[in-house]
Amino acid sequence: QVQLQVSGPGLVKPSQTLSLTCAVSGGSITTNYRYWSWIRQPPGKGPEWIGWITHSGGTDYNPSLKSRTSISRETSKNQFTLQLSSVTPEDTGVYYCARYNAATPDFDSWGPGTQVTVSS
Repeated sequence: QVQLQVSGPGLVKPSQTLSLTCAVSGGSITTNYRYWSWIRQPPGKGPEWIGWITHSGGTDYNPSLKSRTSISRETSKNQFTLQLSSVTPEDTGVYYCARYNAATPDFDSWGPGTQVTVSS
């Protein structure tokens, strides 16, 4: 069973870069047709897909966030990282990493989520 665990600071100052890492256990991030995703939920709003990195290292981003987003991976550590630059208080929310199974298709594994607050 795949498990995902997010780590990173819970408080980021405006204009700085938010950086979160998702460590994966119980499965490889290079497994075919698995896309390793970041999703967030601002307070009082629905979930928003941020982007993903595929089993082969390709990336795709939400157009509304693309200019500020970078997702990368370290296959030797079986983890992937989100960087969101120039943050504002509107980037506050609960951030999740999740596995998208393109064969199903479905988000079939989720990490527990972590609160990130953007504030000075």
